[in-house]
Amino acid sequence: MGREEDAHLVTPDLLLRAYEAGIFPMAENADDPGLYWIEPKERGIIPLNGFHLSKSLAKTIRSGRFDVRINRDFDSVIAGCAAEGPDRRQTWINARIRSLYGALFDKGHVHTVEVYVDDQLAGGLYGVSLGGAFFGESMFHTVRDASKVALVYLVARLKRGGYVLLDTQFVTPHLAQFGAIAVRRARYRQMLARAMEARGDFFALPTDASAEDILQIIADQRV
Repeated sequence: MGREEDAHLVTPDLLLRAYEAGIFPMAENADDPGLYWIEPKERGIIPLNGFHLSKSLAKTIRSGRFDVRINRDFDSVIAGCAAEGPDRRQTWINARIRSLYGALFDKGHVHTVEVYVDDQLAGGLYGVSLGGAFFGESMFHTVRDASKVALVYLVARLKRGGYVLLDTQFVTPHLAQFGAIAVRRARYRQMLARAMEARGDFFALPTDASAEDILQIIADQRV
């Protein structure tokens, strides 16, 4: 964890420059007024050509139970990510984090993948898009498998859009089941530099892509 920064001095443009340099901010908790710059010695990534999709999750996607939308309700997604749950007793998402990423959402650099059941938000994720990299920030679910479905749809969208890097910050047991790995800082910087030279298109995949379209893109291990 790096030095503390007065949260009010961090601007959306500074935040983008930090991501380009391999650094991201976090707060100690929701009530912490400051931000800390983080540059892990080992960085979590999910190789887009090595994403692991279980048969059971593929079956869930084919079931049609979930309706997936893009960039429909950023405020509700980040609120869901900040909420306490059985596996999350506190959050690093404070008021300044919400404001900064909301501003980047308005600028088109933050995107959400939202999963609905009967038109009610059941889970989702958000992250930062820059060049050919997508920096996943947080995910949540209130219905089983909803965040997993969001991740599958995100990976398909990144693959179709020509992205070359999916950054997860850290590797958790949850992410490891999808193929997340840790890379050393020097290697990560090389991957990030390559990604900054690319130009990912988050909207290359139509928003009405079918479940079979998504699964076919995931099955194609070429990037």
